[in-house]
Amino acid sequence: MFKAKIWKLGDDIDTDIILPTEYLAMKTVEDMKPYAFSPLRADLAGMVSPGDMIVAGHNFGCGSSREQAPEVVKALGISCIVAKSYARIFFRNAINNGLLLIEQPDLYDEVKEGDIAEVTPGEKIVVNGKSYEIASLPDNLMEILNAGGLVKAMRQKNGLE
Repeated sequence: MFKAKIWKLGDDIDTDIILPTEYLAMKTVEDMKPYAFSPLRADLAGMVSPGDMIVAGHNFGCGSSREQAPEVVKALGISCIVAKSYARIFFRNAINNGLLLIEQPDLYDEVKEGDIAEVTPGEKIVVNGKSYEIASLPDNLMEILNAGGLVKAMRQKNGLE
């Protein structure tokens, strides 16, 4: 269980909004962090604190399959993203990078930015005294998330860490 401040975004947040193309050539994801979400809200990356969460509408992560999009979100310290739905390639890229994604159809419509959520992965999210049920992820995906990403999970599984 963890608590997180909510940053609320809308529908169809594509990978060009998460990290615009012109910043992909930067050397590290740390260099890219200040530009995350800049087409939508230029100041958002600077206001997010480690442990915060994003709540969004439908089709989060649509667009190109760039792996830097979930990488930069994780580098910002976002604990999880809760959305009504995800683009499938973003969903898998996020899991592979150790970023928790939760699908929940009602939360977005009932919370506001700045609310504090209490998240119990695989069970529920509580905001303003109201509980929202969430599904659990399959064990194999939880192993990847708990390891910090797919590469780390495979290194652990093969005795390399």
